[in-house]
Amino acid sequence: MTPSAYLAVLLAIASPTIIQALDNGLARTPPMGWMHWQRFRCLIDCQAYPDECISERLFRTMAERLATDGYLQAGYEYIMIDDCWASKERDSDGKLQPDPDRFPNGIKPLADYVHSLGLKFGIYGDYGILTCGGYPGSKYHLEVDANTFAEWGVDYLKLDGCYTDFHNIEEGYVEMGKYLNATGRPITYSCSWPAYQEPEGLKSNYTKLAETCNLWRNWDDIEDSWDNVTDIVDWFSGNQDRIANFSGPGHWNDPDMLLIGNYGLSYEQSKAQMAVWAVMAAPLIMSVDLRTIEPQMKNILLNAEAIRVNQDPLGIMGRLVLKKEKIDIWTKPVLPIVKGTNSYAVALMSRRVDGYPRRINVTLSELNITHPGGFILKDIFSPQNEPVAHKDKDVIFIRVPPTGGLLLLATPR
Repeated sequence: MTPSAYLAVLLAIASPTIIQALDNGLARTPPMGWMHWQRFRCLIDCQAYPDECISERLFRTMAERLATDGYLQAGYEYIMIDDCWASKERDSDGKLQPDPDRFPNGIKPLADYVHSLGLKFGIYGDYGILTCGGYPGSKYHLEVDANTFAEWGVDYLKLDGCYTDFHNIEEGYVEMGKYLNATGRPITYSCSWPAYQEPEGLKSNYTKLAETCNLWRNWDDIEDSWDNVTDIVDWFSGNQDRIANFSGPGHWNDPDMLLIGNYGLSYEQSKAQMAVWAVMAAPLIMSVDLRTIEPQMKNILLNAEAIRVNQDPLGIMGRLVLKKEKIDIWTKPVLPIVKGTNSYAVALMSRRVDGYPRRINVTLSELNITHPGGFILKDIFSPQNEPVAHKDKDVIFIRVPPTGGLLLLATPR
């Protein structure tokens, strides 16, 4: 059996519900990269913020850091511009153009430079008449914008949804997807229409999303705080039975960017976000100043085992399976399959604030993880701890830091 045929069999075993999905050959695992928005927002005053403003200089610098500091080697391949890059007016041909002061050489030379480093280049647009920051949107210009992005060498498009009617928003996204495909350039397509519908109580059409987009933002923008991370996690766990089967190779639910290395999360909270994002098969999109990130935070982002869980070829979105003593436990089937049984990634996220690492007892069978020979349990963020063998019904004592998290790997024996 060929490797591709073997993987197809594994996917059929692991995911009984077959979802009709976009087949442009892209995003076979959750996209990984860097995007400016969470850390740098809409900073356009280059006199007040010369090293942080949204400019060609910023993206060249971050691309260099991505390529040389181990991130590209770990899988973070996209460097992506979010909002506030454009001029306030289209050019005489009706095409988008970058702000001439902040991007004096234009977008294509920037994309070419990014490509020369072995990276891929992403950009931001908006389906509405304006972007969220008030720059020209793509409404009435979808085809010309798709062609412009392709001409510039864009590899990834995030299409936002400000300044449009969220009730009828999906039609424009479908149309833009067709124009992107017609360019002949492979462009990973990130849609935002659920992020405008779901908070208003309108359940999005996930079948249409999976047919149209490589990934989609489900919920509100992430903010730099632990409370916001837990709010997003709660929305995903509360809706997991409705959305999980639509996530898989080529089409992913997206809980938004990683906050790791910024101001709002502690070290332990950062491990918790990485653990849950890895198990949810979420896109791993950093938004941090790569020039100043602390080594311990960088190590979380570069943790090879956590990335391997996230990038597992089965592409299954993990689910919350147990809440115990204010600690959430998520599981995700992953490779390898041993004697017909999946391995499992297990993320634990504590909601406790009582000041010490709480010891909870749990059995693998409580988590629906069973195998006659038991499992070898490995602590991914603490590789110095020796892996330990456990039977399904053995009581396992696990200490979880308050407002922190762990990521474990259970491999069948």
